Amino acid sequence: MNRRTVLRTATALGAAGIATGIPAHTAAAAHATGATSASKPDRRSPLRVQVVLFQGVEELDLAAPYEVLAASDHFTDRDVDVRYVALDGPRTITAAFGTRLRADHRWAPEKADLLVVPGGGYARREDPGVWAEIRRGALPRALAAAQRPGLTLAALCTGVMLLSAAGVTRGRPCTTHHRAQSDLVEQGGVLKKARVVDDGDLVTAGGVTSGLDLALWLVRRELGVDAALGLESMLEYEARGTVWTS
Repeated sequence: MNRRTVLRTATALGAAGIATGIPAHTAAAAHATGATSASKPDRRSPLRVQVVLFQGVEELDLAAPYEVLAASDHFTDRDVDVRYVALDGPRTITAAFGTRLRADHRWAPEKADLLVVPGGGYARREDPGVWAEIRRGALPRALAAAQRPGLTLAALCTGVMLLSAAGVTRGRPCTTHHRAQSDLVEQGGVLKKARVVDDGDLVTAGGVTSGLDLALWLVRRELGVDAALGLESMLEYEARGTVWTS
């Protein structure tokens, strides 16, 4: 399980009770003993998630998916490992509104099941952000090279435009922030007017706050409905909008 504070664990267990109808103290006891109401703990391999950082990335774009996916292991027997990664190796980046973040892990999509690409800075073409990364070219090339069986590329907001620059969205159902949708279509994406678009190994979402819905959908898809319901209760947020699936 990912490192959590005692308070966070207690909150999650309480939410599990709300979501499943099991009193919080019963949920806590089950958690402590490793028991579940239906089966033994899941022994499958961990769900490995990497969230991509780059200079000028939007804070909410990266934080919402990270927290939802990292907290999901409170509601599943499967281990969930969520990491920030940066293409240039472990480094500190400065996000769009000045937050400094440390990516402690190297770029290693071959060791991920989900690679999540946030957006940021698309409206400011000369500043750090998506446009700067597209001009530099290294990140789009790395995303194109990352594609393989067993890896899902997920992106939200203008992070989808990094996948577009990589050629990943061409001819495929997808969505992005409303201000970038015309660019996405011009570059060959098949735009779907949905909050989240799931085309199998490519999952995209709209602008900024849709990162919550993207992550909740990925949790539901990868870990099950009960895990998603538990997270919604803990977060006091209900998934909104339409999910388009192929």
